[in-house]
Amino acid sequence: MTHEDTPQLRRGWTTGACATAATCAAVEKLWGGAFPERVSITLPKGEMPEFALEITEAGPDWAMAGVIKDAGDDPDVTHGALIMARVQMGHEGQGIRFLAGDGVGTVTKPGLPIPPGEPAINPVPRQMITDVIHSAARKYGKSTDLDVTISVRNGAALAEKTWNPRLGIVGGLSILGTTGVVRPFSCSAWIASIHRGVDVARATGLPHVAGCTGATSETTVKSLYGLSTGAMIDMGDFAGGMLKYLARNPVDRVTVGGGIGKITKLAQGARDLHSRRSQVDFDLLADWLGDDEVRDMNTALQVFEKHRGKMSEMIADRALSNVRTLLRDAACTPDIVIIDRTGNIIARAG
Repeated sequence: MTHEDTPQLRRGWTTGACATAATCAAVEKLWGGAFPERVSITLPKGEMPEFALEITEAGPDWAMAGVIKDAGDDPDVTHGALIMARVQMGHEGQGIRFLAGDGVGTVTKPGLPIPPGEPAINPVPRQMITDVIHSAARKYGKSTDLDVTISVRNGAALAEKTWNPRLGIVGGLSILGTTGVVRPFSCSAWIASIHRGVDVARATGLPHVAGCTGATSETTVKSLYGLSTGAMIDMGDFAGGMLKYLARNPVDRVTVGGGIGKITKLAQGARDLHSRRSQVDFDLLADWLGDDEVRDMNTALQVFEKHRGKMSEMIADRALSNVRTLLRDAACTPDIVIIDRTGNIIARAG
């Protein structure tokens, strides 16, 4: 298939965009007397998507609308979720007050863009919601003293599949998005979550964090050092994303853990350890080990099965060197832990 033949992946809309659209529809009902059939909003970069309303309800001084989140072709856990906004007249002079409804989390730790005690509705969605309320208030000559309650159907269960519990966001999902647009298979959301994990660790005074490539290495490293859940940064394949951020926002110590394949790629200079974006260089590995047979091998595990400790210890040392390079001169001491598939430690460095 040529590049020209590759099907275009369909974009979607963030939870923040959906919450804004639902709010827009609800204030139209509250002040204008009727729900629109469809609602259009303007995103931060000027795009104007339209949303269909899935549910609508209203009372004498309140109105509620809900839209279904369409994440496009992105494998987002919130795809298909019902995002609801309920607006209700508040007290004179209070302004716009944001509340967490069912399925929306509450921030409990410092270090996030929203302070502890507040609903987990991020700054850009708050501004988008504020903008549509002010626009409707001008249109209808109304005061903007409103309570805005954002809810997500089944949000608490969905949140268990996200980083929220680790970040200290309890009770549900976050309402997110800086552009309003979900770009399919984007790495940016994962890396942003890594950054927030580091921010929370720093704000809560944790001296030691760990980034691991998967669940098995995470379990081993957490047990090895007795680390709390909050100290475990969900690095995945994005070693570079975590380490570059720690270079600018250091903690005292960072552990990088993973299996022999991904740590070999890190040792060889890869920053993104995903199989589609980096590969083990077997020629280089053969030179390091002084074994030409390695050039024809297929996996790092195959090489390890032949060279065992010689390979794993060398890889740990070289990976540590590259981690130090990524950390630059930051006051952050790194170490490496390499595990096998059952979680046993096969090499350490640092």
